[in-house]
Amino acid sequence: MALLSDPVSEPVPISLISGRYLLFDIDVVTYLRRTHHICGSFIGGIPQAPQQNVFLGLPIQLTPEEVKVLIENEVAYIIDDSSWHKERFSTLQGADRKKYLESLRAEGLKASRLADATARKRSENALAKQAVLKASKEAAVAATKDPSEVDSTVEPDPDVTATISDNTLRLRDDGEEEIIFSSEEIPSSPEPSKASGTSKPYAITPTTSYPPSSLPQNPSQQPDPIVPISYPLFAHLHAHNYYIMPGLRFGCDYNVYPGDPLRFHSHFLATGYEWNQDISMLDLIGGGRLGTAVKKGFMIGAEDKESEAEGDNVRTFTIEWAGM
Repeated sequence: MALLSDPVSEPVPISLISGRYLLFDIDVVTYLRRTHHICGSFIGGIPQAPQQNVFLGLPIQLTPEEVKVLIENEVAYIIDDSSWHKERFSTLQGADRKKYLESLRAEGLKASRLADATARKRSENALAKQAVLKASKEAAVAATKDPSEVDSTVEPDPDVTATISDNTLRLRDDGEEEIIFSSEEIPSSPEPSKASGTSKPYAITPTTSYPPSSLPQNPSQQPDPIVPISYPLFAHLHAHNYYIMPGLRFGCDYNVYPGDPLRFHSHFLATGYEWNQDISMLDLIGGGRLGTAVKKGFMIGAEDKESEAEGDNVRTFTIEWAGM
């Protein structure tokens, strides 16, 4: 079976907004994660659950280290989203502006009709349940009467009888009968009327005012992000195909995974230093003990900038606490 070609082409745009490096396109997010081991952090709200903050959605925010390593590998470029947005939409006039507004109105009208249909269906289901409950009560009352008092000329409604037989009755605490439906099927009801063409469109607030694919391919050159002194260690680990996540919760710079963090536990707690930087003994002891306690190695690393050797001059050491 032939594999589908990836819809993402390099280099990919990274939006710079208020000092944050953001990605809004889910295809780009999955491509960078799968191909270049870039995870980022989700910071957007989820429309279905906007008031929770445990699981977040798009966009994702990239760290300066992730952005710089992508730029150095010519995988991505930075675009000043704010200035480009003003430049593009200040000229949105005439037919382009009308087309954009019509697209928003069409989306709003679609959402309005869907909401109307859902409300109408809910109302019909409620009426059907009430009709079945009423019929079951009348049948129960008729069953308690003397057979001689029942008019034998009146034939039972087969639809009502079938409906009652298909459901189970139980007594509530107050003595009233309650229907327990054996399935999610609702008794037949009159055909719903067709949606009227006079539905008022909802006001749509789009998450983005343009598709991410419309970002310019040859933008003006933006300065590289300012990275911390631990960047050489980050680039070194990334070059060895590790996945790297922020390590704040473990008191380190990076949490290092051998594979995708969705599938693997991290192996190292990594902290980067300058080559000749003094390291506090308390930092070494605390990092080693913490790493061993959570079954991870405490890694420290630095780049020898004075080395004349070509290539990667980063050296790493792993500290593990014995006797724990």
